[in-house]
Amino acid sequence: MIPINQVQRITERLQEEIGRKIVGKQHEIQLLLTALFASGHVLMEDVPGTGKTMLAKTLAASMNCRFQRVQFTPDLLPSDLTGGNFYNQKESEFMFRPGPLFAHIVLADEINRATPRTQSSLLECMEEKQISIDGTSMKLEDPFMVIATQNPVDNQGTFPLPEAQMDRFMLKLSLGYPSSGEGVEILRRSLDRADAKLEFAHTADPNVQNNTSSSTDAQVTREQIIETRNICRQVRVHEDLLDYMVRIAEATREHPETALGASPRATQALLHAAQAFAAIQGRDYVLPDDIRTLAPPVLAHRLVFRSRHHNGPEQARQLIQSILETEPVPTENGIESSVK
Repeated sequence: MIPINQVQRITERLQEEIGRKIVGKQHEIQLLLTALFASGHVLMEDVPGTGKTMLAKTLAASMNCRFQRVQFTPDLLPSDLTGGNFYNQKESEFMFRPGPLFAHIVLADEINRATPRTQSSLLECMEEKQISIDGTSMKLEDPFMVIATQNPVDNQGTFPLPEAQMDRFMLKLSLGYPSSGEGVEILRRSLDRADAKLEFAHTADPNVQNNTSSSTDAQVTREQIIETRNICRQVRVHEDLLDYMVRIAEATREHPETALGASPRATQALLHAAQAFAAIQGRDYVLPDDIRTLAPPVLAHRLVFRSRHHNGPEQARQLIQSILETEPVPTENGIESSVK
């Protein structure tokens, strides 16, 4: 029996700490933790001021891990992220100066404002967990996670992420506007905080920043995150559910409206996310509902439609939902009894 209760304890600590800064959004926070425990990366797309940057910063501050924030701009170069070799005149030799990607949690703020060349510098580190410079490959330290944000409504001065880049993100989240009650709570907290502007504003500092100013106390160590990831990989998945995930992916590829469906990397992401999500719920086995919950945020952003007019996030989610409604679902009782 794997120690699922350990995953629950760590989840509760992180949710409690994040809840001190972020009002509501419990489901989105769970999905963010799912990606963290499943060794995935997250793309958060929403209008300014909804708390994307604050959520990422608060998660990083809740863990005793190195955190770097990079404000992506059109003049940002790949070497600004990866680092590079420079000549040290005093030592008369070249020395490597690491960039902000040599951290555990990297916040790529407004990622679509950087050029495709700079965006592509993230491909290797997100997939292989390594960086190659001048023919030398350097491994990144576990855990490594990229949390990227982008604004969907402002197209001026932006460069849409290519499909290869989108496929590296395990989940795509949208926080949305708060409810009326949550809006009141945000204002109430603003009255109690002298630094309310810093807490809730969408900042635009062009500099790379370390996580040194947050008042959130670290509740989880780097070693605990690594152990939690190993536990989540041991969550059992019934053979029928593996077939179910493949059938969903194949349906996205065969749909007449799609030019590009879910890749094998997407099905792997769905599998690992389902394992982590089940562990967060206190189970050591995956249920069909876990897959149905995760399929839209895991698969929708990877789809490319034949028609430009249909190439939007809402259309992709609707297509995934229609597939979930038509594909036969494995019997939950039979799966649950077989894994116990």
